[in-house]
Amino acid sequence: MAMGGQDLRAELDSLLLQLLRDLEELETKRVALNARVEEGWLSLAKARYAMGTKSVGPLQYAYCMEPRVCVRASEDQDGLRTFRVVRADAQTPEEVGPREAALRRRKGPTKTPEPELSAPQDPLNWFGILVPHSLRQAQASFQDGLQLAADIASLQTRIDWGQSQFQGLQQKLKQLESGAA
Repeated sequence: MAMGGQDLRAELDSLLLQLLRDLEELETKRVALNARVEEGWLSLAKARYAMGTKSVGPLQYAYCMEPRVCVRASEDQDGLRTFRVVRADAQTPEEVGPREAALRRRKGPTKTPEPELSAPQDPLNWFGILVPHSLRQAQASFQDGLQLAADIASLQTRIDWGQSQFQGLQQKLKQLESGAA
């Protein structure tokens, strides 16, 4: 039984070290996310100053907005959820297939063909063709921030999973020690 306790302690130690590394990485990514968002807002303010306050605002947004990226959640064999930022027009294997119903009318009134779903337009084009560099910097900062947010969410779930594993191992060790005494 003493050997089982030693193995359990070694596993606890390695799990604790991994948790500490993950917590350090989480703090680093949170600082980077805050910096990216702050940088994005500052660049957006610079663009508003350069173009005029009425040129960069909600009135220039497209009537029908479509997302350029989506966040996909997936689960591995341990039940650990991970989050990824993917292009909105990228299809998952479940989504690939015919876009029409299985049965269709071959003859009948003809309709105007519906346009195929195209890649979403670059939102910078809402503000004109020649936009200031600061507006492009703002877009890049917010895109980086979105990727960091997905990484942080994945890391947070990994930390939560590690904490529950750690607590479970601690309880096993207490049971083992109380049974040996």
